[in-house]
Amino acid sequence: MTTPNKIMPKIDLAKCNGCGVCVERCPTGALAIQDGKVFMARPDLCSYCATCEDVCPTEAIALPYQIVLAPQGRSV
Repeated sequence: MTTPNKIMPKIDLAKCNGCGVCVERCPTGALAIQDGKVFMARPDLCSYCATCEDVCPTEAIALPYQIVLAPQGRSV
């Protein structure tokens, strides 16, 4: 299920050479190639595992992380 706040991998199409390594290695099948570039074909399947980022030879995929700070004066 896709949620509006779900953070997705960022794909830099200028860096993507369409090699398909990320598509082959994606364990959930969330990625696909269209018009020679990778895209999130099934964002609902993305588990944010970072495999695509790790295997991309051109560093076209980045997984940003959101850091949530606890309110001051409260311990977690």
